[in-house]
Amino acid sequence: MAQVRALYEIDGKPPPRLGETLLSAYESAYKRPGPAYLHYLCAVYRVEPDDLGYQGPCICGRGHAVRPGAAPASPRRGSERRPEREPEPLIGAVVTRPDDRNWMPVNEVRGLDRAAGPISIDVGEEDIVLRRTLLQLLAGAGVALDGQFLGAVDNLRRKMDDTLVSATVSPTMLDQWEETTFGYGQQYQATPSLRLLCDVLLDFSEVRRMCDKRQPVELQERLCRIAAQLSGLSGLIMINLGDHRLARSFFRTARSAADETNDRGLRAWVTVRESLVPMYYGDPREALHLARKAQDLAGRTPGVAAAMAPAVEARALGMLAMRGRGDAAPGARRALVRGRAVFDQLSKADTNDLVFGFTDRQMAFYEGDTFTSLGDHRHGDEVLSHALTLYAPSDRVDLTLVRLDRASCKLHAGHPEAALTAGQEAILELPPEHRSDILVHRARQIGAAVNAKHGEIPALKDFYEALAGPWSKSPTQQAPAVPPSEQV
Repeated sequence: MAQVRALYEIDGKPPPRLGETLLSAYESAYKRPGPAYLHYLCAVYRVEPDDLGYQGPCICGRGHAVRPGAAPASPRRGSERRPEREPEPLIGAVVTRPDDRNWMPVNEVRGLDRAAGPISIDVGEEDIVLRRTLLQLLAGAGVALDGQFLGAVDNLRRKMDDTLVSATVSPTMLDQWEETTFGYGQQYQATPSLRLLCDVLLDFSEVRRMCDKRQPVELQERLCRIAAQLSGLSGLIMINLGDHRLARSFFRTARSAADETNDRGLRAWVTVRESLVPMYYGDPREALHLARKAQDLAGRTPGVAAAMAPAVEARALGMLAMRGRGDAAPGARRALVRGRAVFDQLSKADTNDLVFGFTDRQMAFYEGDTFTSLGDHRHGDEVLSHALTLYAPSDRVDLTLVRLDRASCKLHAGHPEAALTAGQEAILELPPEHRSDILVHRARQIGAAVNAKHGEIPALKDFYEALAGPWSKSPTQQAPAVPPSEQV
């Protein structure tokens, strides 16, 4: 119907009084179209009046059906001969008027008269094929169940599938994604980082496609929450792989997704997890700033970020105290007290997840690391020893970091060779696929600290040679073969 109206407009005629009801009556043979309507119907469907069950030629005196191998229409006098071409699909096709002029493609009609408003054309090739088949059936003509008809039927079904999928995401699908995201948190320490990253990003890509479609508000918020969690988890994995630039980028994306949920707890979780980037690969002052920002976002409500952020603050202040900042040590101890007070109020669900929660073994690790940085190596080693009993053998990243912290305690106690041996064993006892950049980087920092305090002792050369194997290079960047000059 829309194409018939378009052809009327091209001819400069008033819009026809042709609606769905009248067109349906023509198709059902309840009414007979007049000569003008019949002409335009034949032009649109590209059939002859006989094919529609009406005897006699069209009033234009010319044929409308496209016959395979048919010769092209004769050119007008004085005009150039047009080259032959294969029949084209109806949508956007060129239709011949009685005076042999070429009609404009229907899809260009929309730009003819903007003042009159756009012409609604939502007719696909499938509609044309189905209407033409229906008219032929009503006229008693034999219709073959050919590939064109079956293709039109299947295309129409596919379009409906696409419309239904793009319109909404089912709550069941979101439940599955939330369970999958929670499962990634359980696998975070046990699965090699690069392998886990691939799995996480595949689901992250699927969630992105769903976020690209307009969803109901409650489903869109759940999608954004999943996107923030998957992006934050990807940032944590990139920290392990040693690519702090990509880690920051993922956390930035996680913040954008979390902002769409209006969930302050989620935003605080993203921020406190982002603070680990400068904690391991940057300036502890930035880690301190992000940890305090996370506490502001978390507010007074006990939650994961509200407990973890003071613990991160304590670690950052401990690092600054080790670098000579005089007021950092008392602040670190106060932050540990605040963090422990909030941690004791967390639910069991919050203390059982290494990624989206904050566990007792992580709290013990952060406390031991802070005491070690503050120079209280005896208390630090005691707390770290307790943390080792809480970690499962599959918690490889944090378990190795705890062992490396205990090696630092041996260094502070005045035993550099024992510190190097403990650090080397912590790395070499890992399976090669688990020797991520963050662990090798931390081991090299121990070597740099030994060199700064005791010089080039013989054990230091063997230590660096052991860490210089090909497995010590991150999949995302080349780890240096020489120790970093900066002590953290």
